[in-house]
Amino acid sequence: MFKKILIANRGEIALRVIRTCKEMGIKTVAVYSTADRNSLHVKFADEAICIGKPSSTDSYLNIPHIMAAAEITNADAIHPGYGFLAENAKFAQICTDHGIKFIGPTPDMINAMGDKVTAKETMIKAGVPVVPGVEGLLESVEHAIESAKTVGYPVILKATAGGGGKGMRVVWSEEEIEKAFDTAKAEAAASFKNDGIYMEKFVEEPRHIEIQVAGDQYGSVCHLSERDCSIQRRHQKLVEESPSPFMTPELREKMGEAAIKAAASINYEGVGTIEFLVDKHRNFYFMEMNTRIQVEHCVTEEVVNYDLIKEQIKIAAGHKISGKNYYPQMHAIECRINAEDPYNDFRPSPGKITVLHTPGGHGVRVDSHVYAGYVIPPYYDSMIGKLIAVAQTREEAIDTMSRALSEYVIEGIKTTIPFHLQLMQNEDFRKGNFTTKFLESFVMK
Repeated sequence: MFKKILIANRGEIALRVIRTCKEMGIKTVAVYSTADRNSLHVKFADEAICIGKPSSTDSYLNIPHIMAAAEITNADAIHPGYGFLAENAKFAQICTDHGIKFIGPTPDMINAMGDKVTAKETMIKAGVPVVPGVEGLLESVEHAIESAKTVGYPVILKATAGGGGKGMRVVWSEEEIEKAFDTAKAEAAASFKNDGIYMEKFVEEPRHIEIQVAGDQYGSVCHLSERDCSIQRRHQKLVEESPSPFMTPELREKMGEAAIKAAASINYEGVGTIEFLVDKHRNFYFMEMNTRIQVEHCVTEEVVNYDLIKEQIKIAAGHKISGKNYYPQMHAIECRINAEDPYNDFRPSPGKITVLHTPGGHGVRVDSHVYAGYVIPPYYDSMIGKLIAVAQTREEAIDTMSRALSEYVIEGIKTTIPFHLQLMQNEDFRKGNFTTKFLESFVMK
């Protein structure tokens, strides 16, 4: 087992990894920007190294500084968390070249799934259902127009190196395609330094359902069932739950088998997530694979009673997985608590937290790195915590979440707590009647 792990991340995920490492008897190293010098992950780690200025480019994306911190502290492994360098094949390769274990898949595995066109081709060969579309990248507007005639409107243009909704445009008619093509390419180039765009059929009334998978170095792959991530705003998830209220036992088996095929097709090592779009007829299509731990991993942990961070570390250290699949024994819902104003188009709200009271009680979990007096910097993602409610049934989980949200007090900044409180009381949400478009008609009261 590893003796010392450097966590190349910040905030709640860095703190989450530190907690599991402590339980496993592994020393930890926190890295931080000057803006994060007072963050809890810095305080709770065994060692902490400043790696640069507030900008992510100067700190959490600065590979030379992170590697220098690992060498100075004699770390024998690096956990990348999610975001930043978690799916950066170059970083994974540099870790390997320096004799430091990257806790995650190999560079080849990251590359195989990081480019969405390549990933789609891999899934077709593996027999995993994919969204109908056009092979390869779109070479020009004219190519896009001809391709759309073949696929049939509506279509969606996507950045091949994309994520988080960047470089993505839905096109309903030929009149819209030139502008959509140009803006998608420009946004992709600005966001990912790769302007490659591909086309798929736009799936109407979709659910976003993902399957958690794990694979070891010996060829075993298993799944840990699904999470429903359909409550989204501009392709950013706000609420996740397991099991999905849309799921049936038959669909779970089919999607689980497909997810295992997907991971096995690249001999996947580590924990990861296969993301699917599911239409109203319960046809499902591969969307992408995230070769890292997810923000919403806590939901799966609660319903199957499994520490996924510990599993990540054990797999990286060469341990075998059990090989069996895991199924939900409880119902869990996660609300992302963001420093945003839901009454003002979710505008970011950095600043000082003057008062903080976190909820507790049976069935409540809070993963957060903030405290009273903490100053939320304006340089990073606005998520400041995750509130998870667990119960025997979905109805009970919603009621527990509502109670916990009503106890959650954060003053000094705006947060998404009021949004979540209203969502939990929404009749359609409570009935499980929603798609990824649900929030387009949701109005704050």
